[in-house]
Amino acid sequence: MTIPPEYQDLAQQIQDFRHHLHRHPELSNQEFETTAKIRAALEREGIRILDLPLKTGLVAEIGGLLPGPLVVVRADIDALPINEESGVEYTSENPGVMHACGHDFHSSAALGAAILLKRREAGLKGRVRVLFQAAEETGLGAPDLIATGALDDAAVIFGIHNDPTLPVGVVGGKDGALTAGVDRFEIKIAAKGSHAAKPHEGNDPIIILGQLIGAAQTLISRNVPSNNNAVVSITQVHSGSTWNVIPDTAYIEGTVRTFSQDVRDLIEQRFRQLVQGIAEAYGAQLEFLWHAGPPSVVNTPEWVAFALEQATETGFEARRVDASPIGEDFAFYQQKLPGTFMMVGSGGPHALHHPKFRVDDRALFPTARYLARLAGEALKSLA
Repeated sequence: MTIPPEYQDLAQQIQDFRHHLHRHPELSNQEFETTAKIRAALEREGIRILDLPLKTGLVAEIGGLLPGPLVVVRADIDALPINEESGVEYTSENPGVMHACGHDFHSSAALGAAILLKRREAGLKGRVRVLFQAAEETGLGAPDLIATGALDDAAVIFGIHNDPTLPVGVVGGKDGALTAGVDRFEIKIAAKGSHAAKPHEGNDPIIILGQLIGAAQTLISRNVPSNNNAVVSITQVHSGSTWNVIPDTAYIEGTVRTFSQDVRDLIEQRFRQLVQGIAEAYGAQLEFLWHAGPPSVVNTPEWVAFALEQATETGFEARRVDASPIGEDFAFYQQKLPGTFMMVGSGGPHALHHPKFRVDDRALFPTARYLARLAGEALKSLA
């Protein structure tokens, strides 16, 4: 996508900014240097920053010279505990930490949008708040930011995520559920071990573990209609320490992904019943731990149509996309106000959270222009 000459300097500025963030990634709730870097960049542009009780992350505001509504744009800033193998020149200098989800891209695009909006602040019919949110990867960053009151008077919220399955130059959107509700479960089995030659003297937690693995796969197939997507995945299994001893304990961990609150509640209920039934059948102690994560991102149809229209006006190809089983704590904002979360093509080929993941820089400045246009046109539409 071609960058007009008058924007070349800004495009280079935010690209350099992204490369710096990529070199210096920080994990959730540890984004102190990232926050300081964003703050300094905003202050150089004369963009005001709200005084909010946030450990990391910040909220910038543009506009307010003319009366009007409040529109919110959100970006996330944290990285992942992954060793980078992308091969880019600006690779992570923090061993074991990497921007493998593109949050450096999101926050740099949001910075560019804030600068573009600041340049035409006098004509904005209301205010735009830009959230540089911490701790998206833990699912706790959005609730912490909501608790500050930063969204209390807002009319609509927009967010983006880069999508390596889409080519550069494409923006995708979907009405209704876009991402999955994300929950984590743990099952701790306490039984009676024995000599491996005398299994009748115990109640073998590994046999119980096997029953759980098989039965868990019926939670979807026998409770959820086939036209309603859901997933149960077991991702960790631990038990035993040697070949001739049946252990006393076993452990299972995994995740559940759903696209509606009714199904989410049902799977948790049936999972608890299943675990309790197996515990009683085998005379063992089974502890079931359910860790609720973010719900589904549920987009407001009229704002999806609006965002796709603005994508076209900015020079993108606008597409309708399918739902994705990834999790995203942007969903918590949508429990408070309408809005939409859009997918921006980042070129691939490697998936999010992959050690070789990378974002094509050609997508960066067009995304910044897109976010600025979304916010500005939303103010006009609401006014």
